[in-house]
Amino acid sequence: MKMEPQTTDIFKEINISDKEWVDCLLSYSDYRSTEYNFTVLYIWKDVFKTRIARLGDFLLIRSGERQHGFTYLFPAGKGEIKRALDYIMQDAGNHSVPFLLVSVLEEQKRILEELYPGRFSYTPNRNSFDYIYSAVDMITLKGKKFQSKRNFVSRFKSNPEWSFEPITKENLHECRQMNEEWCELYGCTKDQSLSQESCSVRCALKNFEALGLKGGLLRLAGKVVAFSLGEMLNSDTFLVHIEKAFANIQGAYPTISREFLLYCSNLDGNDIQEADETKIGFKYVNREDDAGDEGLRKAKLQYHPVFMLEKYLVAELEK
Repeated sequence: MKMEPQTTDIFKEINISDKEWVDCLLSYSDYRSTEYNFTVLYIWKDVFKTRIARLGDFLLIRSGERQHGFTYLFPAGKGEIKRALDYIMQDAGNHSVPFLLVSVLEEQKRILEELYPGRFSYTPNRNSFDYIYSAVDMITLKGKKFQSKRNFVSRFKSNPEWSFEPITKENLHECRQMNEEWCELYGCTKDQSLSQESCSVRCALKNFEALGLKGGLLRLAGKVVAFSLGEMLNSDTFLVHIEKAFANIQGAYPTISREFLLYCSNLDGNDIQEADETKIGFKYVNREDDAGDEGLRKAKLQYHPVFMLEKYLVAELEK
């Protein structure tokens, strides 16, 4: 099908009011990738200059600015995918920028190769691969490979003044306070990536209810020392958006990870060792990528992902 000439730019800023229709279109594709989530798009929109558009039953996603070049995500939705792909290629042409697709999944790569044989190059981008874990592993921490994690959790829980509670509008302000304290302690103002992450965390906490997020926090002697936010990403995967803890408190990170997922599952504390994916309610946990940070990569690998969700950078070959 030949595309009609584009006379206007249909891409717009992302607003909270877009959540319902965006979620609907994302559900058609059921992708397991972090990028295909409204919260991710919304809380990082100012950092990545992300814009969205609707073309029929497809969600189009564009990031960046014209002077530096745009990047696009493979459209999500249902219908004639070539029409949606042709549209974003034409959009890049209208702005006189190279056409670049980022975070392209293996199944999307196959579609591109079939529809446009020999037109694109495909470069794996390890820094953007998502870490996908077994939900059973993350909650039960069974087996020798998780021995150290179990030890850290036990050490944290040996303090009689520890507690876990869901995040609600009544304690949300304490998470905001903890985030600001965390940023001051670890130098967010001196590190661009930490500063950008801090802005996304503030946005998520500010819009916690409107985004439909789940959250949990840990206390020691009444003080919030860790919190986590997440939600279902697709039909079988839970996405952990944010996980913050004070690193000097031994066991805080593995404990908030486990307690939060336990809270988000259909289990209670007495059912942990009998947990399976049917009882938990989701099969996988996506803990996002490592952005090339070696320390973060090491920490994520210590939880033994069941697989890495590979992603490609796709660019047009020179004619």
